[in-house]
Amino acid sequence: MPNLPTFAVDDGFSYRVPDTLSGVSVGSIVRVPLGGRKVRGFVTHVRETADPAGLKDVLAVVGDHPVFTPQLLETLRWASVHYVAPLAALLAKAAPPNVARRGSGAPMEPRTGPISPLPDATAAAASGRHLRAHYLVTGAADGETLAGLTGQVVAAGRNAAILAPTVTEARTIAAAVGGRLGITPWLVTSSEPAKEVTKAWVAAETHPGQLIVGTRELAFWPLGDLGIVVVVEEGRPAMKAPQTPTTSVRDVLRRRAGAERFVLVFAGPVPTVESLAAGVAVQEPQSRVWPLVEIADRTHEPPGRGVITDAALHAIRGVMRSGARVFVFVSRRGDAAAFRCVQCGELRRCPRCGAAATQGDACQRCEAVLGACGECGGERFQALGAGVGRVVAELRRSLGERVGRIDEGRPVIVGTERDVPLVGEVGLAVVVDADALILAPHYRAEEDALRLMARIALLVGRGRGRRCLIQSSQAAHRVLGAMRHGRPVSFLRELLAERESGGFPPVTELVAIEVVDAPQGADGALREIAEATTVHGPAPIEGGARWLAVGADLRPVKIRLRGLVQRWRDSGARVRVDADPVRL
Repeated sequence: MPNLPTFAVDDGFSYRVPDTLSGVSVGSIVRVPLGGRKVRGFVTHVRETADPAGLKDVLAVVGDHPVFTPQLLETLRWASVHYVAPLAALLAKAAPPNVARRGSGAPMEPRTGPISPLPDATAAAASGRHLRAHYLVTGAADGETLAGLTGQVVAAGRNAAILAPTVTEARTIAAAVGGRLGITPWLVTSSEPAKEVTKAWVAAETHPGQLIVGTRELAFWPLGDLGIVVVVEEGRPAMKAPQTPTTSVRDVLRRRAGAERFVLVFAGPVPTVESLAAGVAVQEPQSRVWPLVEIADRTHEPPGRGVITDAALHAIRGVMRSGARVFVFVSRRGDAAAFRCVQCGELRRCPRCGAAATQGDACQRCEAVLGACGECGGERFQALGAGVGRVVAELRRSLGERVGRIDEGRPVIVGTERDVPLVGEVGLAVVVDADALILAPHYRAEEDALRLMARIALLVGRGRGRRCLIQSSQAAHRVLGAMRHGRPVSFLRELLAERESGGFPPVTELVAIEVVDAPQGADGALREIAEATTVHGPAPIEGGARWLAVGADLRPVKIRLRGLVQRWRDSGARVRVDADPVRL
C-alpha cells in the first residue's frame, strides 16, 4: 500500500517481489513505482501467484525491520474504519521517525522492585497469559506503583510500556520508575530526538525485557514481545488525538490487547464511564483516593465580593504561615466562568438544557434564549471565575507579591490545567470556580469536572490543615459529594446508568464532521450516505459547517463516509472527522 494520505489507495496495489530481493514480509516498508514516480509503501499482504505477469517489481526494502505485525495490522485496519481515516495514515503511526536499522542493545536487568498492586495482572503479563483489562483506581500512579506493575514483567524478559498524558509526566515517570528498578527506561515523546526515539523502537523489537515510557504515540508501536501496557489517566484530553484521525489511546489499546494477548492496565483516580461500560475490571480502594476536600459555599455570599471567597483567603494565609505552598486553579482557556444573579445570588443556567449560562443572550450548548434570572427576574449577573491575570491581581491586593504564575517562583501559584503537572506538592489547592466545570456545555461535564478536581486535590501533601478547597454555589451537587467522599466509582456508575437511559455514549456512537469551504450540496450528500442514521446540523463554524451523526452502530455510515470525505477533499474542502467526540 503506497504511503499516501488518501482513501484512494486503501485497497492497495499488487507488486512482484523479484528473486533478487529478500526480507519482504507483512509490515515491511518498501519502495515501489506508482504513476511515473517512486514512493514508499507498506506491505500488508504476501501471497504466491501462478501468473505475476504485468505486475511491476518492488524496487527495494527500506530498513531492516517490519514496522507492524499481522496482529497489529488487524487493529490498524479497525482504526482506519472507526476513525474514518486512510489506512496509510494509521500504518505510518507504527513506524519510527527514522529508518529502523539493526542496532545494539541488551535486555534490561532491573533490581527487585516494589510489590505489584495487581499481582494477578503482573504475573499473567510475565508468564504470557492473557487477562482482561484492569483499572487500578489510585491517587498514586507514581514510581512505586508503576514499578510494581512493570518490574516483574521486565525481569521475566518481556517488554513493558507506560503511557502518560504529557511529555512532562512521561519524563517524571521514566525517572521515578527507573530509579526504583535501577534501570534507564527508553523515553518516547514528541520532544525527544528522532534518533533516540528510533533507537527505542529498534530496542523493543530486537531485545526482550525492555521498559518504554512515553506519550500517546506508543499506542501504535509494535513493541516486540509485549507483556504489559500501563496507561496513566486514560480519560485525560491528551489521550485522544485532536486532529484526524482522532484516535483514542484507551480504545486502540483495548482492541490491541484482545488481538495481541498482552495485559492492559489503566491507572488513575477517576476511570472513564466508557471503561466501566466495556467491562474493565475495576479495583477501587476502601480508603479515600484523594486527600481531604472542603467546600466553600458561595450561595449566601453577597454579590460583588470578588472571585476569591473569605474562606479561601483565610485558608491561604494559614497555609502560608506554615511555610507550605498554595495552588489556585482557574478554568482553562476556553471555559467561560459561571455567572450568578446579582439580585438574588442564583446561578444562571439555561432554562432548556441546564448548562451554565454566560453573560450572553444564548446558551453555548443548545442555543436557547437565556433571558433574565429564572428565580427573581434580575438582569445583572456576576462572574464567579476569572482568568489568571485577574485572580493574581485580586490575590496580590490581599497577600502582596507572594502571588504569581507558575514560572515566577512564588509561594502562591495561580494557574490553569496545563500547569497542574508542573506544580508539585502543595499544602492547599483552591478551585476558584467549580460551577463552570460542573455545568460546562457538554454531556461529559460532570465526569470531566470530577477528574480534573481530583487531580488538583492530589497535589495536596499529607499533614494537618492540608486540604483542597472548592468554591461553589451548589454545594450539594453530586460531583462535589463525590469529591468529599474521595471515591469515584459509585458516582460514575450512576452516570453510566443515566447515559444508557438517555441514549448517550457509550450506548450510542457519535461522529462529528466539520467541513470548511464545503462544496454545494454537502448537506444532502451527507444525509444520503447516512440513510436512516440521525444527522444533526449543519451548525455554523468558522468558515464552514458542522454535522453530528448519532446511532447505535455507525460502522456502515463510516464506511460510506470515506468516499464522500475524499470527494470533498479533492474539491478543495478541508474536512475534519471526529469519531467519539468528547466535547459536545
